[in-house]
Parts: sequence; structure tokens; C-alpha cells
Amino acid sequence: MMEKNRDGSLIPIDEREWSLEMLESLHHVNYCVINGREYQTLEGRLNIDKGQIELLVVKMQNEG
Repeated sequence: MMEKNRDGSLIPIDEREWSLEMLESLHHVNYCVINGREYQTLEGRLNIDKGQIELLVVKMQNEG
């Protein structure tokens, strides 16, 4: 998971093995929770060089 900041920079926030079911769920998911924080999913990228799928997300503002 890569968080996109307002200035356009990318920060790695999570790295883990995903199951086939988790990958398939990306077709239906608009938001996800990582370490107790909610993020909006933007897009995915297949990094062939690293053999990884990278998911680009932005942090949602907490209300209240």
C-alpha cells in the first residue's frame, strides 16, 4: 500500500501477502482500513520489476 500525499509524494504504509480473495475484492472496494486509519483506494499498479501489486490510497479525514 502506498499513500499519496497532497504534494504528490508516495509513502509506503503497508506490505503483506494477499490472498486471491483479497485481490479479487479490489474490484468492489473503494475504501480500506490500515492500522486503524481509513483510506480511499485510487488505483493499482503491477510492478513487474519487484513482482508486486502496489495499491495507491489517500488518507480520509477523520470527522469528530
